[in-house]
Amino acid sequence: MKLENKTALITGGARGIGLGFAEAFVREGARVVIADIDIERATKAAAGIGPQASAKKLDVTDLAVIESVAAQVDKEFGGIDILVNNAAIFDMAPITDITEASYDKVFDINLKGPLFVMKAVANLMIKRGRGGKIINMASQAGRRGEALVLLYCASKAAIISATQSAALALVKHGINVNAIAPGVVDGEHWDVVDAHFARWEGLKPGEKKAAVAKSVPIGRFANPEDIAGLAVFLASSDSDYILAQTYNVDGGNWMS
Repeated sequence: MKLENKTALITGGARGIGLGFAEAFVREGARVVIADIDIERATKAAAGIGPQASAKKLDVTDLAVIESVAAQVDKEFGGIDILVNNAAIFDMAPITDITEASYDKVFDINLKGPLFVMKAVANLMIKRGRGGKIINMASQAGRRGEALVLLYCASKAAIISATQSAALALVKHGINVNAIAPGVVDGEHWDVVDAHFARWEGLKPGEKKAAVAKSVPIGRFANPEDIAGLAVFLASSDSDYILAQTYNVDGGNWMS
């Protein structure tokens, strides 16, 4: 098993991609801590995975809570070997309609949170002295602009850049930092995205989702299992010579 005896902390792991990663990591022998603001759902998710998974309540906008949760996990499990920064939100509006409130919320959760979770966990990894793996969740939206998705695109572009800088800073400590840029992934997240497009483009519910699915060269939406294999690879020793990269997993939607 690729992750035997490793401890992984996954933010926003109670559902969707994060939950898929948690399940895959446990199958590969890891202990997983699902850190999510929805502790009830996180606890239920961990129970469904089994004894190798547990849950912590984490609000990634609260820096004191980030430090506390990271320290708890480090103490309880004898260190954190893998961090997945997965917690994120989506919002959209054209430049003429964006609001300060939306900006603050999107960047607090999608950029500020991951940065300070990285800081807290990296310091603990350095103190333990055995290196580690950090995986940040970007998006194909971070590779390009989209007329109605300015704030989300900008936050994910910032994650790609932050991954590069953090990787260069932490490699001397044996910590590999990389990112994954999914394309369109089926589930609750895209139900929210579809509703936004319905509002701004005057579409019927489900119409945008169907059109986007047809536009993917591979012919369908992704599911969390399509992305989990790369996450396992980046979390394992197989990726020891890889850092500062952002990998597209998008069915051929974006080529870079």
